[in-house]
Amino acid sequence: MPETHRPQDQAEFKNRPLAEKFRAAFAGIAAVWRRESNFRREAACAAAAVAALIVLRPALLWWALTFLVIALVLAAEMLNSTLEALIDRLHPERHPEIKVVKDMAAGIVLLVAGAAAVVGLLLIVSAFLDG
Repeated sequence: MPETHRPQDQAEFKNRPLAEKFRAAFAGIAAVWRRESNFRREAACAAAAVAALIVLRPALLWWALTFLVIALVLAAEMLNSTLEALIDRLHPERHPEIKVVKDMAAGIVLLVAGAAAVVGLLLIVSAFLDG
C-alpha cells in the first residue's frame, strides 16, 4: 500500500527554515552532479565559457548574458534529469508516451544549449570586432 501524506505534512515541508531549504537545494545539485554525466560536461563547458570571459574581457553585459545562459543550461539539464528520474521511478517499464515526454524534456536542454552556443559565438565575434 502506498504511503499517504496528510495535508499538514506538506505545510510543514513547505515552511522549513531557509537554511534547511538551501541545504536541500545544494543536495539536489550534488545529486545531479553525481548521477548525470551530461550535467558534468555542461559544467565543464560553463567553466570554459568563464575562462573565455577572463581572457576576452568583454563588457559587463556579456558577463551577465553568459552567466544567465550558463544557469539556464544547467537548470534545464537538472529539470530533464529530475523528470527522467521521477518517470523511471513511477513507470519503470517502456512506454511510447513516456518516451515522448522524455524526448520533450531533452528538447528543452537542446534548445537552451543551442541558445548558449549562439551567445558564445556572438561573444567571440564581438570580441574580435571590438578588439
